[in-house]
Amino acid sequence: MDYKALWEEYEAFKARGLKLDMSRGKPSPEQLDLSLDALTIADYIDDTGVDARNYGNLEGLPEARRFFAELQDVELDECIVCGNSSLELMFHLVTLSARQNAQLPVRKWLCPVPGYDRHFNVTEKLGFEMLNVAMTESGPDMDEVERLAADPAVCGIWCVPTYSNPDGYVYSDATVQRLAALTAANPNFTIIWDDAYKVHHLTETAFTVANMLKACKAAGNPDRAVMLCSTSKITFAGAGVAALAASSANVKRILAYLADMIITFDKLNQLRTVRFLKSQGGLEAHMRKHASIVRPKFDAVAEIFEQEFRECPGIAYWSSPAGGYFISLYTQRGRAKRTVQLCKDAGVTLTAAGAAFPYGIDAQDYHIRVAPTYPSVEELREAAHLLALCVKLSSQP
Repeated sequence: MDYKALWEEYEAFKARGLKLDMSRGKPSPEQLDLSLDALTIADYIDDTGVDARNYGNLEGLPEARRFFAELQDVELDECIVCGNSSLELMFHLVTLSARQNAQLPVRKWLCPVPGYDRHFNVTEKLGFEMLNVAMTESGPDMDEVERLAADPAVCGIWCVPTYSNPDGYVYSDATVQRLAALTAANPNFTIIWDDAYKVHHLTETAFTVANMLKACKAAGNPDRAVMLCSTSKITFAGAGVAALAASSANVKRILAYLADMIITFDKLNQLRTVRFLKSQGGLEAHMRKHASIVRPKFDAVAEIFEQEFRECPGIAYWSSPAGGYFISLYTQRGRAKRTVQLCKDAGVTLTAAGAAFPYGIDAQDYHIRVAPTYPSVEELREAAHLLALCVKLSSQP
């Protein structure tokens, strides 16, 4: 490569004064506009006669519970519909795990990597030692999971099963079965099944993952998994609806824990959300509209990467997800931090290198999370060109 010419191109980028933030996976304004009709819904009585304006129904509005139980393919008594944040629910679940395992001198948690930085922040803040488990295209390395779970200090595992954050991988049926039947030394071992991208398909093929709650029941571990989803990237990020699915015994335990903090979640928002989406068919139609906005952005990044790296094989590779919100870009070892800094200096802010690993430490310093959803296609093409340029510059001997 002609590094002199590359540096001249980079200085030209800097001179343009770009200001583009791609550090988080945010819906674009065009995606948010898709749900504006939800704001005009004025109903407040659900189809069972419950007044959504009043106290009560901590487990969620009956109409909303039916919608989310169907979405997650569980029984009604296995579903709780809550506020806008599934992350908040996960914080509570890990808090409950810490209490269940309070007698342990050290508590540990399995973290498939690269993974979701906010997951890792939760377990770190609540005092768990985090153990890296490599991700594969079919899910976490199950040989490693099974080896580590022989330690009674290991209390649980994070999972993003459909279009994983950030690689976009889909867990295989075999992975689901092995997790469900896992011989864990800790009797309270918990699978937090964060199905954030369950309906965020980018292609005509809607990839699905086997139902973890049913798999755990069949394996004789009915209380092992808690499945979560939300509409935060379906309707409005600050006013979505989060739901969890768990065994009826776990539902009772979780509700008893929540009851000391909250009397009722926002049932008005629950009602307007399900009235807007109407049905599972309505949800699917709505998500096709999202895909029509998002897919060209993923395609633009992939196209630029293909063009830019064609003449310099070996310096980078990337994931090609069929859904979700992210693309993983892998540089040569020891080059990711330098690449991200070069981009920032030229006006494009990416997720910090290392953020997709516990404690922010990517031992190989080679992973960069790309979040294509918020910028326009034109901005993305510009940012992808700059990112590829910075990867080339960081590879300079």
